[in-house]
Amino acid sequence: MGSAYSTNKSAMTNTVETIDEKKQYLADQKAALQRARSASLDASAEAVPELTADVCNKWDKDLEQLARLILTNNDPIATLKRRDAVIDDEKVFNVNLKGTGDKGQYPGPRVNQASSGRCWLFATTANVLRYNVIEVLKLGDFQLSQSYLYFYDKLEKANFYLETMLELVDEPIEGRLVSFLNQAPVNDGGQWDMAYNVVEKYGIIPHALYPDAFSATASSRMNWVLTAKLREFALDLRKLSKTASKEQLAKVKASQMREIYQTLCITLGTPPKNDDKLTWNYYDKENKFHSWSGTPLEFYDQFGKRKGMDPKDSFSLINDPRNEYGKLYTVKRLGNVWKGPNVRYVNAPIEVVEDAVIAGIKANTPLFFGCDVGKFSESKNGIMDTRLYDLGAAFGYELKMDKAQRLITGESSATHAMVITAVHVGEDGRPIKYKVENSWSKDRGEDGWFMMTAEWFRGFVYQVVVPRSIVDKKWVKVLDQEPIALEPWDPMGALA
Repeated sequence: MGSAYSTNKSAMTNTVETIDEKKQYLADQKAALQRARSASLDASAEAVPELTADVCNKWDKDLEQLARLILTNNDPIATLKRRDAVIDDEKVFNVNLKGTGDKGQYPGPRVNQASSGRCWLFATTANVLRYNVIEVLKLGDFQLSQSYLYFYDKLEKANFYLETMLELVDEPIEGRLVSFLNQAPVNDGGQWDMAYNVVEKYGIIPHALYPDAFSATASSRMNWVLTAKLREFALDLRKLSKTASKEQLAKVKASQMREIYQTLCITLGTPPKNDDKLTWNYYDKENKFHSWSGTPLEFYDQFGKRKGMDPKDSFSLINDPRNEYGKLYTVKRLGNVWKGPNVRYVNAPIEVVEDAVIAGIKANTPLFFGCDVGKFSESKNGIMDTRLYDLGAAFGYELKMDKAQRLITGESSATHAMVITAVHVGEDGRPIKYKVENSWSKDRGEDGWFMMTAEWFRGFVYQVVVPRSIVDKKWVKVLDQEPIALEPWDPMGALA
């Protein structure tokens, strides 16, 4: 777009004036500033013998004109940021995880998912399970390999998709179900139960044993190739299903999966197998040398679990006001490991979810949660606050839909997963704000940390993963129910 320009057609045979984009940008900015100064000068043009309420009211109106000019020439939402909200949202908390250092932070680097949708794996491995490993091995700077699970999640999702397409060969290919499933067969995103599935099957390993390749940090090109090939494979299976036996179809699918595996190895690098014997040399926080040998599954069993924080004992507590509380929900056709455990949600009032978070932090448990991060948030300062932007000042109205209405209309869903590591509780015992560990590098927020107000939590947090031990048994018993299956396109099936 920057190379396009307009000119008089008759003059084109003689000369063409090229446009310097930077120069033009600066010129536009200068012109906007001059207009703003002009508006300011006009506002004070008439003499003011004495300061009265009427004079101040007139100045206020002139200031509104200047504000409109500023909004026209800048990002209107960013411009409407309330300075008082930023000042109020200090990152100080009175209930923190144990074993943290300065400002309630655990040791280790702030992680960066870069240009990928791996936040749910970062929230699981880099932030939740990492705390277990750090505590057990008494480590300082440490990080688990997100790419290790990313590789096997992609492989499992590809298999899940092809198996699903075999089950749906009699469904119309342009029907809603098949069309929806064809949209993103190997989406980067996922859910806690999907992370649990691959962790249980493949284990975990230190980041040093399988670091990020280019396509792990910038996944769009790899995903394009995988998605196109999988759709092609699905069409082949659909066609073959008319004449081939189940055994023949299984052989064809196995051949297809070999190609997907090889593509992943080429783009991400060949990972260790879950039973490979690995050796990891490391220093603890006292700078003492250690060496460990074992398989990824053994590493997970030895260091990824601790009393009260075994992933298999955790479950998703959700707040979905569209649906009945005290019920168990799942989502049709959502998963990664074929025939593995389904995604399960216990739906509860928001107060129950809040209480679980407070109890979790007091029990020294970092908590995975899913939210709609793009609403009323700012990454530069690391703030999630419903008061952050004063829309009424500019537009004369506020956004009034409640949480259920936002879900029903498609205005909101869980788009991002992070980890709660602290909470600030008021004298009444209710939460005021939460400390959040993000996966957008140390350059976003305060060294990678964000602050989330209680009001934002109530409006835009949909899921918190909690240990059974910290929740009232009433809600744990819900897990024994037969789940109510939501449609694949339900917002509760959104992949963070």
